[in-house]
Amino acid sequence: MKRLKLLLFLLPFGFTTLCAQENKEIESDTLENNREAMGGGESEAIDTLDTKDKFTKIVIFEDFTWSYIQLEKPDIDEESLTENWDSERIHAYQDVEIAALPDVTDLVLIDSLHAFCIPIKGKVYSKYGYRHKHPHRGVDIPLNIGDSVLATFDGMVRIAESSSKTGGYGNLIILRHPNGLETYYGHLSKILVQEGELVTAGELIGYGGNTGRSTGPHLHYETRYMGKAFDPERVIDFDNANLRSDTLTLKKDYLNINSRYSSSSKNSNTASAQSYTYHKIRSGDTLGAIAQKYHTTIDKICKLNRISRNTTLQIGRKLKVRVHY
Repeated sequence: MKRLKLLLFLLPFGFTTLCAQENKEIESDTLENNREAMGGGESEAIDTLDTKDKFTKIVIFEDFTWSYIQLEKPDIDEESLTENWDSERIHAYQDVEIAALPDVTDLVLIDSLHAFCIPIKGKVYSKYGYRHKHPHRGVDIPLNIGDSVLATFDGMVRIAESSSKTGGYGNLIILRHPNGLETYYGHLSKILVQEGELVTAGELIGYGGNTGRSTGPHLHYETRYMGKAFDPERVIDFDNANLRSDTLTLKKDYLNINSRYSSSSKNSNTASAQSYTYHKIRSGDTLGAIAQKYHTTIDKICKLNRISRNTTLQIGRKLKVRVHY
């Protein structure tokens, strides 16, 4: 009788499926270990309950025993995300000038701890660039109202606002990611997350809609580095629902409304057949020492990285030092 009362008490938290998060299943070993700690029997799990903490679930078994399950949180240094944090203005990093950014930045998009998920499957029907003489700083992907929109990468919600505060974006979510990248999700019918919330790649964050300045149901999707927009198709192959590369080599030239991936991809066919040797800059490094180490010249390193001999070498930055065909 006590177990039944406990179950009824927990019901207001709401049922979910046994898949605790979008595209993530509870590991059976973790489940069994938790049950053993609770003294549970061998009956099977029949459902899960949400708690106020989305990374903590309660699993209910056939015999009405229950167990807590702790889901893994995104491996993010939350303090690193707060630089230039702005929950009032749509576009953050407004004090950062493009001229102050490196000529080339390598952005690690996924690794053993961080995954990728296509925000919504579909082909781009309106591309990045000028559209009817007006800048279109993202891509548009058709959908049906109510379709699930998923987080592209692990991150934190910076903006979760309704149409009344976002103008043409409609209901808008902006996620900040650990590498200076932000992703925008516009024209939503419903927002499911809130400012300051941690999200995991593949997590359901909202539903597609037709809010704001929109001529039909679609997802307006943007990618921005340090607040500066660039073509999302440089990151995602929407036709095949894939990430183009684990690491994005982002050139400063890309942070320009006229720099479209589709127009530059022909020119990059030759480059795609190339590979590079990289050097990660450490304290005390000079261009001369790096050139000597890799049996090359300062001029060749400058040309590969589009820098000058006077460029300040930032510790941690990766330089291309040799090209292989």
